Amino acid sequence: MIGHVLGGAATLAASVPPQDPGTASGNGRTVTFGLFLFFIVVTLGITVWARLNTKNAVDYYAGGHAFSGPQNGIALAGDYMSAASFLGIAGIIALSGYDGFLYSIGFLVAWLLTLLLVELMRNSGRFTMADVLVYRVRSQPKVRTASAVSTVTVSVFYLLAQMVGAGALVALLLGIHPGETFLGMSAEAAKTWTIVVVGALMIFYVMFGGMKATTWVQIIKAVLLIAGGIVLTALVLARFGYNLSGLLGSAAASSGKGSAFLQPGLKYGKDVPGDGYHTLLNKVDFISLALALVLGTAGLPHVITRFFTVPDGRAARTSVNWAIGLVGAFYLMTLALGFGAAALVGRKAIMAQDPAGNTAVPQLAKALGDHVGGPVGGDLMLAFIGAVAFATILAVVSGLVLASSTSLAHDYFGNVLMFGRPRESQEVAVARFAACLIGVLAIVLAVIAKNMNVAFLVALAFAMAAAANLPAIVLSLFWKRFNSAGVVSGIYGGLISSLVLVFFSPVVSGKVDPLTGQSLSLFPKGVDFHFFPLENPGIVSIPFGFLCAVLGTYLGREDADTRRYDELSFRSLTGAGSV
Repeated sequence: MIGHVLGGAATLAASVPPQDPGTASGNGRTVTFGLFLFFIVVTLGITVWARLNTKNAVDYYAGGHAFSGPQNGIALAGDYMSAASFLGIAGIIALSGYDGFLYSIGFLVAWLLTLLLVELMRNSGRFTMADVLVYRVRSQPKVRTASAVSTVTVSVFYLLAQMVGAGALVALLLGIHPGETFLGMSAEAAKTWTIVVVGALMIFYVMFGGMKATTWVQIIKAVLLIAGGIVLTALVLARFGYNLSGLLGSAAASSGKGSAFLQPGLKYGKDVPGDGYHTLLNKVDFISLALALVLGTAGLPHVITRFFTVPDGRAARTSVNWAIGLVGAFYLMTLALGFGAAALVGRKAIMAQDPAGNTAVPQLAKALGDHVGGPVGGDLMLAFIGAVAFATILAVVSGLVLASSTSLAHDYFGNVLMFGRPRESQEVAVARFAACLIGVLAIVLAVIAKNMNVAFLVALAFAMAAAANLPAIVLSLFWKRFNSAGVVSGIYGGLISSLVLVFFSPVVSGKVDPLTGQSLSLFPKGVDFHFFPLENPGIVSIPFGFLCAVLGTYLGREDADTRRYDELSFRSLTGAGSV
């Protein structure tokens, strides 16, 4: 099969040589910057409109339950399709071939599981994950506190990674390399200012616009992202006469890896000749990563809160259908974009701009634009894709801040500190203050960490969501005996185990590149205190989270209301009685 693909593509591969599109010209940078500003102006206008139409807590937390199924489905897709999905996965495919394709499939499978589970939660809750967890237990303050701690922890780790990535990405998209400047900014200054601007915008969206503004930002971003993906995919396929074999063959030929590019093992689960132990570790680490990504998605706070914006169960199901269709189409397109970048840009040119491959799609856009419309076409295409990436970052970070501030205000302030009897105006004011506080904290931490390798934070966020939130959600919905002690034990057990295992893993210390001798860990070379051999803790922390939840249930005081469990089951399955 692979030999047939390579052989059948020989002519096409020769006629479509890899190009080095380089970076945008000065005019291209200006157009990119202009599109960034245009998107910011539009979204700020939406935020002002949303502020004028946000009257109470339901408006602020859940957009007044006023979004239709298709609107919420598009926003859901926008919430899920991050810059890591758009640029990161396509970049991994461009550099690692088949193994990058596994990422696309993994995220799609994760989404199917997530939508099934979160729809049940939407029918059972009101604003946050804690609304579901406390529905049938009596020790509500402990459960809401644990839920708020988990929501904020997961969101901040994920948020920090997005912010640091935004700084580096925008500098690359504007073509600012070390030693170069744009509008008087060096690459380091561009990173810092990008982080500050992204942080300030997300604070503004959430503080003043709440869920309404955040949802419309996500809808616009999703439409732009899908449109950009369709255009690039069509242009890539047209270059190869819509011959998929030709595309794959050319990608393999340009990768420098030959047929291995289309086979597993190039990046994940590598075999180490003569070293069975490290071969096994590589394979177990890949399984651990896959578990965290697939199971952790269902526990991501900003995805959970998105389902509370629709008026009823029917609209929630419509949201599911729209989201599945859009996300499925998007991840199929990442295959064409990744292999297209490998074929038309080439491995050497991609790695010259960014060794991680995050600029593969912008480089592909430039190459395709140059082919269709010359240098002007290339600059316009690159500017559009850069603006889409910027919009993607803003939409995701806004959702994360909103989820965190909602949990702090509704769960901790409203139901713990105020004993469930706050005034709506008080709760919304606290939510806005919390959004500002979390946003400022994220900006400060991201600026400090802007040159650090923080890629592991994304995997850690997914691992924590899977180990802490998923056990509590699943057992609350499906185990009649589950009680508050089980919820609290499961959440804290999953959180702490994930953090401890990652801190003592190779991603923090002890990992060195065998070729360059440089540290691949958070700490510099020479600092090594790791004892946990895996880079992702999911395969250990997720079962441990479930174990803590089960043990807590059996060892804790029985406070579950079985009658309320029956009500919860009925509501989750039918949507009857849900808000």
